[in-house]
Amino acid sequence: MNDFSLSTLRDDLVALDKLLFGSLAMLVILGIVCIFSAGSGYEGRGGVYATRQLGWFAIACVAYVTVIAIGYERLLELAYPIYGVTLFLLLFTLMVAPQVKGAQRLIPLGFIRFQPSEFAKISLIIVLTKFLSRYPPLSIKPFLGALGVGLPLLFLVLIQPDVGSGMVYVVIIISMLFAAGSSLKYFCSIAITGMVMLPFAWFYLKDYQKMRLLVFLDPTRDPLGAGYNAIQSRIAVGSGSLWGKGFLQGLQSKLRFLPEPHTDFIFSVYAEEFGFWGSFLLLVIFGLVFARIITAGLKSRDTRGKIIVVGVAGWIWFQMFESIGMSIGIMPITGIPLPFLSYGGSALLSVSIALGLVGSVYVGSAKRYKQARM
Repeated sequence: MNDFSLSTLRDDLVALDKLLFGSLAMLVILGIVCIFSAGSGYEGRGGVYATRQLGWFAIACVAYVTVIAIGYERLLELAYPIYGVTLFLLLFTLMVAPQVKGAQRLIPLGFIRFQPSEFAKISLIIVLTKFLSRYPPLSIKPFLGALGVGLPLLFLVLIQPDVGSGMVYVVIIISMLFAAGSSLKYFCSIAITGMVMLPFAWFYLKDYQKMRLLVFLDPTRDPLGAGYNAIQSRIAVGSGSLWGKGFLQGLQSKLRFLPEPHTDFIFSVYAEEFGFWGSFLLLVIFGLVFARIITAGLKSRDTRGKIIVVGVAGWIWFQMFESIGMSIGIMPITGIPLPFLSYGGSALLSVSIALGLVGSVYVGSAKRYKQARM
């Protein structure tokens, strides 16, 4: 068990996966550059957005180190209290959060806005790890029990409504169940049930959600309405060609053809200005991040650590895939932020805390290996 002495913190920082931290820092820096560019159109708020994101990056670094210093073992001891607080915050969001574009997601706290659904992903990973390590889902009863733990958070997020975050929750749950040893037949049963229920789910979708799915299949169905975002995003990505138009030279974001360029469509801004090869470099850095995350799981001899790592990897991978996919037209538009690049303090801070958990697993493995050799 970790303690909080300065010498222990120093040892943790020495054992830190510096390649992972360096890769994350590169992604955030690229994000700040793109945020500055995206906000530098006619509004001229690029500097404001970039400065705020830089401040959140500093806070995120502190949170990252703090989680490592605390250790994932201690946080697992607090799993159920954390889960309870998260449920309260999601309920509180539904009661007090103002509706923005038909959804209640953000709690205003002075000059900042707090999004509990981002931090609920961390709670979901911690509480599922606690449950699955105690009740391995090798039979149907603990498998359903694990689903019962995750479904309340998923339900509260879906009724905000925030389908994008709900999809992330589903990926986290499935990834962690798989890592804990669940049988493939259980996943197949869920998939078949989902396919059977899918036609009925259509009738429960809001009109704008139905239109998003329809324009995903054919953006020209409503080119000036629901399909506008998809069309403009594809134009931005395609106009970047091989080498891009250059920093601050992207017309789609500067002339505000591209909606929400500093948040939802930050990849479109990046692709327009840095082109195919810049986008390829971005994917390489993401690939390096995933490789280091998986390495932390492979090195861990603690089943709990492995489950945590898989949950975090599933979260970040899916958000990256969905965010980039919706920008290039292979996934429906959901408004999911691109990890480390999109503007937003809650998203950056929550994913940094999650990676602090991964760092804690990595540091714990390094310490155990060092002790074994002594």
